[in-house]
Amino acid sequence: MAESQVAVAPVVTSKLSVKAPEFYPSGYNQNFVDSPFEDEYDGYLTLVEYVQDFLNHLAEQPGCFETEIEHFAETVNGWVAADETLQELVELVYQQATSVPNFSYMGARLCNYLSHHLTLSTQSGSFRQLLLQRCQTEYENRDEAARGDETAQKQFHAFVLFLAELYLNLEIKGTKGQVTRAEILQEGLRELLNVLFSNPVDNNLMCAVKLLKLTGSVLEDAWKEKGKNDMEEMIQRIENVVLDANCSRDVKHMLLKVVELRSSNWGRVHDTSPHTKATPENDPNYFMNEPTFYTSDGVPFTAADPDYQEKYQELLEREDFFPDDEENSVALSGPEDQYFHDLDNKMDPEIEEAYEQFCLESEQKRNQ
Repeated sequence: MAESQVAVAPVVTSKLSVKAPEFYPSGYNQNFVDSPFEDEYDGYLTLVEYVQDFLNHLAEQPGCFETEIEHFAETVNGWVAADETLQELVELVYQQATSVPNFSYMGARLCNYLSHHLTLSTQSGSFRQLLLQRCQTEYENRDEAARGDETAQKQFHAFVLFLAELYLNLEIKGTKGQVTRAEILQEGLRELLNVLFSNPVDNNLMCAVKLLKLTGSVLEDAWKEKGKNDMEEMIQRIENVVLDANCSRDVKHMLLKVVELRSSNWGRVHDTSPHTKATPENDPNYFMNEPTFYTSDGVPFTAADPDYQEKYQELLEREDFFPDDEENSVALSGPEDQYFHDLDNKMDPEIEEAYEQFCLESEQKRNQ
């Protein structure tokens, strides 16, 4: 008697891959996943290619700085062996920090790390010395750049803000182990502020506002330690610009906000009293802890601004945080609600028994 045969479905091999584009979020550089940062510099022909790839990676994924910077520095240490390559490295980092939007902070952090972890020091100097020399070259053209065309001013402003981030992030270790900031950068920022206010067009003044909001408190503290009154002079220059300069109304408003910020100790909030919660009514610095947003024109605003609600709503609409499209909306009620309601009404038997025992003991204690 012939044995019955069971039909076996053919095995289907999936063609899907975890590296398919569908599995990557929009804007993610898929090619970088396989970039050989964990395999030293295999596959890269030059230091320029390797460093530029890593800089682009940082620009796209700034959160990877802490986990990958040590390996990057070790690899660069093994590659940089001459004065020329060290200067190439400095130039690559400088260009990235002054040409890629929002990379100035990351660039300053990178410079600080490399200044402490690159072992090579050539005849021209160490990484930090070459970096400061590169900044000095740009600094010497400050007057011409502040009076230049829109492109020249844009490059100059990017340099100014990068220098501000360097001042805040570049750590200088003293002979006794104490950590300080670069004195030369402090003096440079003061002179750059003077240049910006001496050429009071809107773009220069907006750059000065950003610079003061970023470094104003640190600069004033440093100047006060030396017995200098430089910040008072800056505030006086701002007031003169507001009164005399032919700048736009919006820029004048931004300048006045800086004066107001400084009058509140740069937003450094102090407790009103040990038992009183800070509110907009009893603490003039209340809104200084609020986040800063930016309009489509790049103008910053916070919850303290009178037209905050209008600007914030415009921001939400621009970013499409809350789509109005019905097909994109999610129903908050439906047939499933009854299911979850039933789950809430059901209790595990063991928990139910313990709950009844708790109620019984509570009742007995009350009766006693």
